[in-house]
Amino acid sequence: MAFEGLQDKLGQVFKKLKARGKLTEADVKEAMREVRLALLEADVSYKVVKDFVNRVSERAVGEEVLASLTPAQQVVKIVNEELVSLMGDGNSRLIFAAKPPTVLMFCGLQGSGKTTHCAKLAKLLKKEGHHPLLVACDVYRPAAIDQLKVVGGQADVTVFELGQIDPIEIATQGVKYAKDHNHDIVILDTAGRLHIDEKLMDELKNIKAETNPNEIMLVVDAMTGQDAVNVAKAFDDALGITSVLMSKLDSDTRGGAALSVLSVTGKPIKYVGMGEKLDDFEQFHPDRMASRILGMGDVLSLIEKAEDVYSKQEAERLTQKLQKSQFDMEDLLEQMRQIRKMGDLKKIVGMLPGVGNKIDELDIDDNAFGRVEAMITSMTPAERAKPSIINPSRKRRIAKGSGTQVQDVNRLLKQFEQMQQMMKKLGGMSGKKGLFGRRKMPKLDPKMLDGMGGGFPKF
Repeated sequence: MAFEGLQDKLGQVFKKLKARGKLTEADVKEAMREVRLALLEADVSYKVVKDFVNRVSERAVGEEVLASLTPAQQVVKIVNEELVSLMGDGNSRLIFAAKPPTVLMFCGLQGSGKTTHCAKLAKLLKKEGHHPLLVACDVYRPAAIDQLKVVGGQADVTVFELGQIDPIEIATQGVKYAKDHNHDIVILDTAGRLHIDEKLMDELKNIKAETNPNEIMLVVDAMTGQDAVNVAKAFDDALGITSVLMSKLDSDTRGGAALSVLSVTGKPIKYVGMGEKLDDFEQFHPDRMASRILGMGDVLSLIEKAEDVYSKQEAERLTQKLQKSQFDMEDLLEQMRQIRKMGDLKKIVGMLPGVGNKIDELDIDDNAFGRVEAMITSMTPAERAKPSIINPSRKRRIAKGSGTQVQDVNRLLKQFEQMQQMMKKLGGMSGKKGLFGRRKMPKLDPKMLDGMGGGFPKF
């Protein structure tokens, strides 16, 4: 995941500050030197780092901070606020046309993931109630049209294509088709190049002139670091982009591009790709990203992921069972299957407050889901409802039926008991609005996850 290195280094800096208690101006300056190095190592633009550190230092050495009872926390608060400002105050929304259809023009270099992310955005917009149309304007890259048709089919979104004719004509006819068939959003998948050249830019300028897009969104690859920022600036200078979509932010990249794009180009990041699947895609929230970088978690995104896979009725049913302490193995099996739909378990656990910096310390095994499911499905209905009746002979039968060992069954039963205790605490806090019905969650102690594989057995 991007920012892991930066997250660790900033965590160490703030840990030192908190250990000192009362801070002096020299303490703050030393910490800011370490912050500067951490940002530069994360591949953040030198000018951006310099301005950022100057702003934080100016605020952090003020009398109000140094005289505070909790100066270290005040410094963290200032860094958080400046990080949010660096990536964009507030959440940037798409620019919609006053009269449909809204035309979104995608552009970018080859290899940035442009075509796939056209489909990702289309799927997200469809989920929000829109009726998008994908238009295949890349007539140069082999199989580009076929690729768009495949990912468009996976997203259940109509794809408009006219083969390998003039891309300007395709874009124009695509917008006309959208008007005639009640598509309120048109997403133009334009051609890319291995590098920026005059021919590419001329074609994009002509498409822009003919279709008058409401949004020109540049797709950049987070793995290219500062090159991504340079590409964004070049496209903006030539074409006048309105926003950026950053792909591959789930990769082992240093993440500096995400912290530099707005400052260098003046254009906000509106969406980010977080994986290969079409659902691994989300709107970019500067405040939530700043919280992740500082190891504060991202509870709101976690809740939104949960709301995507849980129906309101299911959430209310589970809440009632939690409040009555009736959570059993059958419920565990169902919750595991639902959590699987939310994505990678390590990413999910990493969104919990206080866990971000410690995620590598937790031995979380996604494959444990399959083994646990095998053991639970090898139990009788009575055993699932009341695990306390499982005696040694039953354990041997369950182990044999699931292809596991008796000690694995023992571990599952012990950790299920621990989970029940944790669920009782959550059940008492869930309130009348349902498990995911409110926007605040209790702060969870990461120690509750230790030895539990993030709340689930590890084998």
